[in-house]
Amino acid sequence: MAVRRVVPNIQSATPRENREFYGLLGFAEVMNHGWIMTLASSSSPAAQISFMTGDRTAPVAPDLSVEVDDVDAAYAVMRESGAEIVHPLQDEEWGVRRFFVRDPNGRVINVLGHR
Repeated sequence: MAVRRVVPNIQSATPRENREFYGLLGFAEVMNHGWIMTLASSSSPAAQISFMTGDRTAPVAPDLSVEVDDVDAAYAVMRESGAEIVHPLQDEEWGVRRFFVRDPNGRVINVLGHR
């Protein structure tokens, strides 16, 4: 299993202000579903940051997203380790397969793969 990217998720009700502020650092909007907006660096597209009002299909908003090349394998590893699964593995309508797991610090991690 390989990690493709890691994206911090910041809870925020001010997407426009965040887009403008982080735009000053070279970030541009690459995704916006209304409840989550992702900005990426134009010079290094894997350098990203997301702002969300809350998660649309999960009971809690994640603190961090980790994209992997095999989300099913990641889910199996986490379950076998006894880690707390906060949101079960499922396919989302926006083209990802994901689950949430709690890390040792209590942070909720969104582990995903694109379909």
